[in-house]
Amino acid sequence: MVKRDSIDINNVLRETNFKNLGEKKIGKVRDIYTQKDRIILITTDRHSSFDRIIAHIPLKGEVLTKVSNFWFENTKDIIQNHVIAIPDPRAVVAKRCKVIPIEVVVRGYITGTTNTSLWTYYQDGEREFGHFTLPDGMAKNQKLDKLVLTPTTKSDEHDEAITMSQIVKQGLVEKDLLLEIEKLALKLFKRGQDIALKKGFILVDTKYEFGIDDNNKLVLIDEIHTPDSSRYWKMDSYQERFDAGLEPESFDKEFLRLWFKENSNPYDDETLPDAPKEMVEELSKRYIEICEKLTGDTFVNDDAPILERLEQNLLPYTIAYE
Repeated sequence: MVKRDSIDINNVLRETNFKNLGEKKIGKVRDIYTQKDRIILITTDRHSSFDRIIAHIPLKGEVLTKVSNFWFENTKDIIQNHVIAIPDPRAVVAKRCKVIPIEVVVRGYITGTTNTSLWTYYQDGEREFGHFTLPDGMAKNQKLDKLVLTPTTKSDEHDEAITMSQIVKQGLVEKDLLLEIEKLALKLFKRGQDIALKKGFILVDTKYEFGIDDNNKLVLIDEIHTPDSSRYWKMDSYQERFDAGLEPESFDKEFLRLWFKENSNPYDDETLPDAPKEMVEELSKRYIEICEKLTGDTFVNDDAPILERLEQNLLPYTIAYE
């Protein structure tokens, strides 16, 4: 295990600028290089919440890549995924697909702090969500009677909530394809919950992204069930803490989100305060812990310079320019 006192909070990957991997696009967390029939996704340590980068978390990029690959492997019988190769702890070579322009959010509990969270809408008086209705009197972090989908638009800047019927009406996704996506998303989430429970965690909610490949087949893309795209709570203590009105023990970025909400206006302030060093260390530690418990593998921290290692490992995937 990587111990807290061995985490160097200054040893982070903020960005990449490789010139021979293809056209570069900067995502919230990943740098994406596009080639003719494949893309190279490099996961940085950028930490995104409130539609902006709020911190850089050591080793986060390696954790996300490892956890996502674990889940891709454990769900490929449900749907094919975009992974071709993983040449580096931070890099994925993936099949190039036509991206479906929505993010499919599946929720098993009512919680959250961001503007698009189910709990935020509920607190503001919303009860009708297009294809499901919630009763009055629910408490934060309460389990929902059934899994629900709360899709959003897909944007590098700001995701907007959208209903299933609006997706069809706006021509974003055809109805039959959307129904297939809904069915697959629920299957993926149930698989995730089942495996997580065996590891001592509750998979609370998550988001999925899908694409269409050259054979017109649905493909799971981006990432799956990482502590960045998902919320995890400790199973053993959940009910006791919920009954006492306490926040669950979490293994995601929620506690850092809460700190920024308490110490700034993260959506509107031009400049945000620096994340406290101890919180950066704690989040890195939590990410590593959930990675080890989910995958069953000891997380090994490679002390080699990150950019140099990436450049060497990605050599087979470079492209020549005339």
